Amino acid sequence: MSVKSMLLAGMSAVMLVACQPQEDPQIVETPPPPQAEEGQAEWTKGAMVAAADARAVEAGLDVLRNGGHAVDAAIAVHTVLGLVEPQSSGIGGGAFMVVYDRATGDTTVFDGRETAPSAIDENLFIEDGEVLGFLDAWQSGKSAGVPGAIALYKSAHDAYGRMDWASNFDAAITLAETGFEVSPRLASVLANDRLRQFTRLDEHPVSAAYFYPEGVPLAEGFVRDNPDYAETLRRVATEGIEAFYTGAIPEAIVATLAEEPRPGALSVEDIESYEVKVRPPLCGEWREYRICSAPPPSSGGITQNAIAGLYDRLLPEDANDPAILIRAFVDAQRLAYADRDHYVGDADFVQVPSADLINPTYLDVRATEVFEPDAVPTPGDPGVALGGNPMVGMWGQDPTEDAPGTTHFSIMDQDGNVVSMTATIEAAFGNSRMVNGFLLNNELTDFARQPRKSNLPVANAPGPRKRPRSSMSPTIIFDADGEVKMVTGSPGGNSIVAYTAKTIIGVLAWGYSPQEAVALPNVIARGETVGVEVDRDGGQEVADELKALGYNVQERRGENSGLHVILVTEDGLEGGADPRREGVATALE
Repeated sequence: MSVKSMLLAGMSAVMLVACQPQEDPQIVETPPPPQAEEGQAEWTKGAMVAAADARAVEAGLDVLRNGGHAVDAAIAVHTVLGLVEPQSSGIGGGAFMVVYDRATGDTTVFDGRETAPSAIDENLFIEDGEVLGFLDAWQSGKSAGVPGAIALYKSAHDAYGRMDWASNFDAAITLAETGFEVSPRLASVLANDRLRQFTRLDEHPVSAAYFYPEGVPLAEGFVRDNPDYAETLRRVATEGIEAFYTGAIPEAIVATLAEEPRPGALSVEDIESYEVKVRPPLCGEWREYRICSAPPPSSGGITQNAIAGLYDRLLPEDANDPAILIRAFVDAQRLAYADRDHYVGDADFVQVPSADLINPTYLDVRATEVFEPDAVPTPGDPGVALGGNPMVGMWGQDPTEDAPGTTHFSIMDQDGNVVSMTATIEAAFGNSRMVNGFLLNNELTDFARQPRKSNLPVANAPGPRKRPRSSMSPTIIFDADGEVKMVTGSPGGNSIVAYTAKTIIGVLAWGYSPQEAVALPNVIARGETVGVEVDRDGGQEVADELKALGYNVQERRGENSGLHVILVTEDGLEGGADPRREGVATALE
């Protein structure tokens, strides 16, 4: 019996199942392929957009209908998401975009991660000798970095865009002016008493007036316009990104962050000097595939390659017991997370052994390092494993959490070009401060708030103009012929690593469809616990089996993954949209 058959059949003890959501996302099959452009190899699989809101998906598809590149569609998708899903991302935050251009064969990463103010030091979140708690740091002016999303749009468009720059903003501008219906998810989050207890969203005068008119949270179906957002996008569309990074907008950002509590140090000059980093992807070989994702300060390239590689190495030969498969996936995560937490930071400022951490020889050694189920895995030492100098002692250990205010979307255009993009404002609604129609991020809380451990600096400590470590893992997977096989990624804070890996293993190792893999119970194995999503079909059985094996299982409910996947098959494209959010995966007709 195949792995897929076993995992789908019976649901005994540890069986994972491909659970169907109560309200299935809309999955539209691929139509007949478009004609290839002269001089290019013919692309015969069609086009698709998978994102967290149908209105954003339609904006992206409309760009593709007009001949746009996947990058053009990405700008349209994200500007709409920033309007209708403001709790997750927006132009006040940042992103990592991985682009594959089929005509050239190039894969490029655009790093639009937020940067810290030039005036800070490693003690950004230290007050009176004590480390600020997350909630205090989150809601402070100290938490916001320079927004990178708008600059990322420009860099990617300059490299690959086909549409007129301004036209990519049309859908969001129109929707902001005419108004959009508040979705059930947005209404539910705003009505959550815990959100109001822990944030200043209903206290900051601008955000309160927008999200809580007359003190009442926006209700599902309410038509909310945002003329300030429309004006900001119109200025960017007509004047270029200078409208965002110079003049009135950065002045408003700085003034808002200078307010109490805990004013920040961000300056107009910091915003004016922001630069997108254009980087090569971090890729590794796994089975017959090549996994490519974003390099540091993203964790994507390291963790997705490490988990896949360690999974295979931890499996006994000819293993087909589902319990063994799941345990290998859990232990691969535990080892990869330990390495990620220790080594990953902004590689422009600290030494990150990215290639060494996914080197097959290192993974061979790492897979032999046995940790009992109730033990906390420690980081490995690729220096020693590869015959060089020890590395593990360079840094203090850092268990910093990432908050889950993020979105992910996957796009393939009619010529086979691809965008995998994960964007964020960090926690839900960022740091709750709103200017010019958009929320500001609290991304700097992704730094280690305690910058030193055991008298050693932490790789992810704050620093001037430094970018905080990210869990975002926008990923493109290629087959043995170099063609795109799969596009994936997710929001979800530090759990992004596990969510994304679930789709890679689920589809390419266990044989699930994208929708089946996305809907599987989430299993997150970081540090001392293994989180298991028990309110999905099969989740409780997985939790019980792992408990029996001795793991410290944390039963989790209300997981906020937002996986959006595209798989290339012999017959075309197959999409998956996470039933935990409101997304769809729709092919271009």
